[in-house]
Amino acid sequence: MGTNPEIRDWVDEELQIREPRMMRVLLHNDNYTTMDFVVKILEEIFHKSPAEATAIMLNVHHKGIGVCGVYPAEVAETKVAQVHERARQAGFPLRASTEPV
Repeated sequence: MGTNPEIRDWVDEELQIREPRMMRVLLHNDNYTTMDFVVKILEEIFHKSPAEATAIMLNVHHKGIGVCGVYPAEVAETKVAQVHERARQAGFPLRASTEPV
């Protein structure tokens, strides 16, 4: 008793595992957020070492933007929301965004 080839093909298509869409998370420079706060965000939300966090913060400061990391889309969006919430609570206008890799 064999399986109908049309059904087998449909099931195989439905079960295919797709790689998650990856997104780059960026921090944007502003004239108000302190460097210390940016480093704290990078360490606490993005789990960067103090040296990595400082290097990224300096990119944000000098180049206007810094890459925090590359994550699956849902994780990246969550991290952006966490940055915005923490910045709002601290009274800073720090902005983060995502872009496709």
